Amino acid sequence: MTQGVERQTVDLSAYPDLVVIYLGMRAKSLRGVGTILRLGPQIRRAAAARPDGLLRHESLLFSLLPLHIGMRQYWRDLDALEQWSRVLPHQDWWVNFLRDPGGTSFWHETYSVRGGFEAIYDDVAPPLGMMAFAPTLRARGPMFSARHRLKREGEAPAAPVPEAEIY
Repeated sequence: MTQGVERQTVDLSAYPDLVVIYLGMRAKSLRGVGTILRLGPQIRRAAAARPDGLLRHESLLFSLLPLHIGMRQYWRDLDALEQWSRVLPHQDWWVNFLRDPGGTSFWHETYSVRGGFEAIYDDVAPPLGMMAFAPTLRARGPMFSARHRLKREGEAPAAPVPEAEIY
């Protein structure tokens, strides 16, 4: 038995709707490295602005070669996360990425205390995360919505980019 080590846990009772999201971007080319280096400071500034509902933001490095960076964010609830994703600067990041991924691939996985997981992978190879063991589907129709993928009732805010503009 290790002496002097204090083991702790957390009481999440004040966060019944907590949502944790992991996001990642992997460089697929030298241009992708530039894209990641350009976006990093913008993402740090957005998190430092403490958007409503963001409880914690942590930067992650998954690998150096290929460069694969990410973040883990803790949100008070899905509504706060969705609201933030539909305003600037996130809305611009997503629109610009969908028009031109800048030599990168992108993914996110969302986990909810209320139950449910959801994920999206954009041009990710080789498979990672849940896509490495679960069947993949096209993100079209109902599967275009994270709220639907989490099996949440209720109307979601309008998508940051309408599906029709992507396909």
